Amino acid sequence: MIYDVVIAGAGPVGLFLACELRLAEISVLVLEQAEDPLTPLKRLPFGMRGLSAPTIEAFYRRGLLDDMAAPQRATDEAGSSSASSAGREGQQPRRQAGHFAGIPFDHDKVDTAKWQYRLPSPAATSMAANMERIEAVLAARASEAGVDIRRGFGVESVDQMDDEVIVRAGGETFHGRWLVGCDGGRSIVRKAGGFEFAGTDAEFTGYSVQVEMADPDRLSLGRHYTPTGMYFQSRPGTIAMVEFDGGAFHRSQQLTLEHVQAVLRRISGTEVTLTALQLGATWTDRAYQATAYRKGRLLLAGDAAHIHSPLGGQGLNLGLGDAVNLGWKLAATIRGDAPAGLLDSYARERQPVAAQVLDWSRAQVALMRPSAHSRALEAIIRDLIDTGDGATYFAERVWGVSLRYDLGSSHPLVGRSAPDFELADGSKLGMLLKKGSGLLLDFDAGRPLLALASGWSDRIIYVASDVKDSLGLSAVLLRPDGVVAWAAEAEANQEEAAQAAARWFGEPVISSLTPAAARAAS
Repeated sequence: MIYDVVIAGAGPVGLFLACELRLAEISVLVLEQAEDPLTPLKRLPFGMRGLSAPTIEAFYRRGLLDDMAAPQRATDEAGSSSASSAGREGQQPRRQAGHFAGIPFDHDKVDTAKWQYRLPSPAATSMAANMERIEAVLAARASEAGVDIRRGFGVESVDQMDDEVIVRAGGETFHGRWLVGCDGGRSIVRKAGGFEFAGTDAEFTGYSVQVEMADPDRLSLGRHYTPTGMYFQSRPGTIAMVEFDGGAFHRSQQLTLEHVQAVLRRISGTEVTLTALQLGATWTDRAYQATAYRKGRLLLAGDAAHIHSPLGGQGLNLGLGDAVNLGWKLAATIRGDAPAGLLDSYARERQPVAAQVLDWSRAQVALMRPSAHSRALEAIIRDLIDTGDGATYFAERVWGVSLRYDLGSSHPLVGRSAPDFELADGSKLGMLLKKGSGLLLDFDAGRPLLALASGWSDRIIYVASDVKDSLGLSAVLLRPDGVVAWAAEAEANQEEAAQAAARWFGEPVISSLTPAAARAAS
């Protein structure tokens, strides 16, 4: 059998991409090295991940959000998530909305009124979710959609031909028209394809551990910068720490109780005694990015395309953004109705986003260095982030609210995620995107854009309805990923709408268009 797409990696990025492709009835095989998707580190507390606004919106628009959020709602109601808002020792707990290098910003200081095109929505600006749960929900959706998932099949080699890719995994051979590497920072697909991977090397080894202590009172809760590094204890025995050793220990040898104790003593300056190491993992601040996301029939997404430290928790969101951007474009290419250059727009849009996240990570490392210069800079950032403008700026970046692709339009909404308009019947725009089609939303119930929309009726859903708050708009055209491709404030210009539709959805059925719209589309 020849699959339309073979995906290496059954993590959240690979699974979400598979779900996106199946919306277009593309045949998908997912190959995963691990036989068991469940690992202790994916469970609480280390498995918690902060989801950004674009990620939450993507899950909401595909009908996945409720399943993702349910366990976290139960945790919040039980009160066990309060540790996440703990400040420094001696300070009152804050209504923390996020942080930059451990410096928190508060919900109460974020001025959401500055975000002109956001409307009330079931999709919040941020939330925490358990990694084990995220993978389970995506795996269940992928299986229900008909994705072939093979666990215990790590990719061993790749051969790219003119019209197919041959993948050897788990001692077997598989054929696909396209191969997408979602197989992590040490991606076999990236290496096999000869992709250049460029960036900055590690300054530290980071540790995430769950330990038992003989004398837990020796170690304070909260985040602490010391002359030798940083440690953060969110609850007794749950510790993250950073030692600026150039990343020397990461993956160099087995993590032991004795080693963790020695590092913790050096960083904390205490003689704390550990009696058991229950869980442990290391990480670094190495920040690298592929200089190209596509070579022929090979594509990269997620950590295979970019790696950075987990500071700020943006890696998962970055990868899921890759998946939702790539899925519909690759599907259109396989169907044969993609306009010229559509697939190449994936890298053109996503590479700058990753570059920003890598720099955001590097900036946090600069604040964490054990030096007087970094402590002085930290004090300045702490003052700035405690202002309304400062908190709002950091929230925009951490929550992903400021994300906008450059689509060549001067309209401030084009290139941004669509507002969740409430239609006259009480339904929300988000759920109109559940099937992964484009959407032309006409705020005139007289349906003036119906004839134009009929030219792409197999790719674009047309809805004409009054809305509760139009934000001064008369019509919007959305891509399948929920990004606004065209917006009109006065009477809709049908030629401009046709040009935007042709740019993102390919050739229309010309016979169904008005003469003016047909000229514009051609």
